[in-house]
Amino acid sequence: MKKILYALLATVSGLVLLFSYRTSHIESATPLAADSSTTTSSTTGSAADSGSDNGAGSGSTADSTGSASTGSSSTGSGAASESTGTGLTDGTYTGASTNTRFGPVQVQITVSDGQITDVQVPDYPSSNSRDRQINQRALPVLMSETTDAQSAEIDMVSGATYTSEGYLQSLQSAIDQASS
Repeated sequence: MKKILYALLATVSGLVLLFSYRTSHIESATPLAADSSTTTSSTTGSAADSGSDNGAGSGSTADSTGSASTGSSSTGSGAASESTGTGLTDGTYTGASTNTRFGPVQVQITVSDGQITDVQVPDYPSSNSRDRQINQRALPVLMSETTDAQSAEIDMVSGATYTSEGYLQSLQSAIDQASS
């Protein structure tokens, strides 16, 4: 009986150690650009951020603590041209910087022929390795969904709720500028 108990405890301990070991460490803090080779997976925004984004990933629904700040916003570069079906004017537009619980998020879009052709995120939470790890995974998904949807009506990324909320607010600000 003792041997069975010890074997069971050893197995449980081994599984705990195995699943708690972090295998990837992303240290890059460079601004992300949309990449067509990025694999995307549509997720819902019902789960809370994991890791540092909500303090140990409780899996509960996160509250929106991000609020739009007076951040910088610039109007389109180049000459304005007539827009097409989306109602967007060609140029590059930088959305207002949105403060989130873990830092500001700012989105920049490039509109060509009335379509969002490029999305950049010049500012995002990257103060620690966990923030960088979350955003290295979440931002390419958000950027790809933006160019696919051609609007701010996209799904949030599970595990990056705060970043997703800030991204959506800044994206909407940039789209509003392109619509003017």
